[in-house]
Amino acid sequence: MMDLVNRALEAVMSGTTARKCESERLDFKEAKPDFKEACSDLAEAAVCFANASGGFVVVGVVDSKAGADAFVGCELDAGVLRGRIHQLTSPNLLVEVTPITFSGARLLVIAVPAGLEVYSTSKGYAYQRINDQCVPMRPLDISRLTEERRGIDWSASSSGRTIDDVDPLALRHCRRLLQNSSDAARQSYGRLSDVDLLRALKVVTDDGLLNRAGEMLLCGESTSTCPDLAIYQHRRTQAGEADAIVRMQSPMVLAFEEVLQSIRARQGITPVTLIDGQQIQIEDYPSAAVREAIANAFIHGDWRLRSPIQIDHSTEYLRITSPGPLVNGITVNNILTMGSRARYPVLAAAFRLLGLAEEVGQGVDRMFREMIKSGRDAPMISEDRDRVMVAFRGQPPNTKIARFLATLPIEEREDTDALLIIRTLCRRRTVDANDVAPVIQRSAEEAQASLLRLSTSPVDILEPTRGTMRRTFPSYRLRGEVVSRLGAAVSYHSRAIDEIDRKVIDHIRDYGEVNSRTIQRLFDVDVYQARDILRDLVGREIITRTSEQRRGTAVRYGPGPAFPVRKVRSVARKRKAAPDNNESLF
Repeated sequence: MMDLVNRALEAVMSGTTARKCESERLDFKEAKPDFKEACSDLAEAAVCFANASGGFVVVGVVDSKAGADAFVGCELDAGVLRGRIHQLTSPNLLVEVTPITFSGARLLVIAVPAGLEVYSTSKGYAYQRINDQCVPMRPLDISRLTEERRGIDWSASSSGRTIDDVDPLALRHCRRLLQNSSDAARQSYGRLSDVDLLRALKVVTDDGLLNRAGEMLLCGESTSTCPDLAIYQHRRTQAGEADAIVRMQSPMVLAFEEVLQSIRARQGITPVTLIDGQQIQIEDYPSAAVREAIANAFIHGDWRLRSPIQIDHSTEYLRITSPGPLVNGITVNNILTMGSRARYPVLAAAFRLLGLAEEVGQGVDRMFREMIKSGRDAPMISEDRDRVMVAFRGQPPNTKIARFLATLPIEEREDTDALLIIRTLCRRRTVDANDVAPVIQRSAEEAQASLLRLSTSPVDILEPTRGTMRRTFPSYRLRGEVVSRLGAAVSYHSRAIDEIDRKVIDHIRDYGEVNSRTIQRLFDVDVYQARDILRDLVGREIITRTSEQRRGTAVRYGPGPAFPVRKVRSVARKRKAAPDNNESLF
């Protein structure tokens, strides 16, 4: 992870202010002149990272400056500082302090691990790193983090309610979910007795009472949550009046299904025909992505806050807001690769057994994949201390992207990294591993491996640029034929038009004509894409139809009025004037 520090230092040296390089894992500090104040300030910064996901504090950098002026250095002794941080924190925090030299200045890098407990300063103040800020922790934040780090599952504690309180409709719905499963083991659970089924779902405590997960899932009028589990609102436009408001109450298994049905009832469909003639139906908001987002809200929302899940649905956006922050250790910048961590393991396990949620670490990936495959932007995920919001943008699907992605090998079509890279390259001409790493939330080395895979057989949709091929992290771009297939989906499509024009013009100059089959071979496109290319060239009068046949692949085209004339260099040069032999010299 020192690569994170090195890249940030290089960015500051290149002209970016240090503050802009700070993140949830990195902080720049200028040591205070007074030794005691300096140690206290750095101990506070260490507590911040220990109560989050860990990180680095680089001491000796002015965060408001850029370039060489930002590196003022630090003279603190590394060993002494490490000891003082240990003394000034509770429980005593062990960090690693490493001196480095950069731009002629001595800096200290404090590596702080993610803590196993909740840490505070010796004065009793607890802080937590949120995004690039160090903020004081509230009693609720401390309680939540303590339970998560000690493995205390609030949903596993007794609710005080008996099995007789289970709603018969909720239990019948659970059986139907299990019996309709394609998994034989789940099907067998659906044939168990009521008591055995509840035990299989792990919603019964040792004394025979329902735990909180069982009460929320299966009982009406749950005392563990607020009266409304979820509130759904539909608007014709994003800022318009709600034309439908639905309040879902416990049992949770029924409320979950009711939310999905409310969204499904107002979905629009866009039909798209693929190259092979198959037609696919693209929903306004892909059901698989929506289902995962709703499941995550029910499973990971902090029900102790007694706030409902909010679902706002319009043609522009679908926003799903759940109470509480992300589970400790998960951030918006690592949610794709960190893997799922259940806030309430018993509740999450019951959801998975019923088939209402993906296995660990798959749900968010699926949200991203389904949105991109439908020709739309990736989901937007944001959080603060009190809520997490997932927003799906509902613009009309980019059918060219959807068609292209449908032609990829199944391994790449289901690979989130590949889809994110392709979507990025529809907006940028070139990217390298350092550009891609934050997008796919992986290291630069892992990003390079993905780029390399996409540039080699059998995928072969990227190519390294000629000038960077020998670099450790070359710059990659979409191959010309891929850009032409994506067409207007590529924001810099003029490059594709120029390349198509050049190849077609060269072919006509060599062979005198071109037809649809030639276009298909030149650009590796289907007959429909070849037709579009020919129509564009005819429309711009670069080519014109030269055959009597007007339809089909036998139609031939030759130079049109706007066909560029080759500039021929004249071989006759103006001779120097020479005296005529018949002319007198005198």
